[in-house]
Amino acid sequence: MRLLPLLSSCLCLLLLAATCRSDAQTAARMQQLERTWLHAHEEDQGDIQVYRPNTYPFPPSRGRTGFAIDHNGLFTQYDIAPTDGIEGRKGRWTAENDHTLRITLEDKKDPDYKLEVVSLENDVLKVRRVE
Repeated sequence: MRLLPLLSSCLCLLLLAATCRSDAQTAARMQQLERTWLHAHEEDQGDIQVYRPNTYPFPPSRGRTGFAIDHNGLFTQYDIAPTDGIEGRKGRWTAENDHTLRITLEDKKDPDYKLEVVSLENDVLKVRRVE
């Protein structure tokens, strides 16, 4: 009879440990995302868009779009401005799960969208944009 409470306690501890590990992994992944990313359109593969840090030595291009993810939920989308410069649009991001961000832009010129993180390795971010 005493075995059941002991098994129950062990199961609770295992579940708690797994949850903490998952939260730690999600936090570590989010920390890797917190920077400014520019679109490396030359590397896109079908519907998967490739981004690299803004410090990457990109080949010449007629302009690059991108975004910045900040740890406090702030998001800036960088679009090509009418004068061929870069124009930042402020917004917010929220994590829907450990691989999907919901993006909401303040100016509401475009509907909200999701960025599904396909992979993030060696300073290469691959995402799929979902409307």
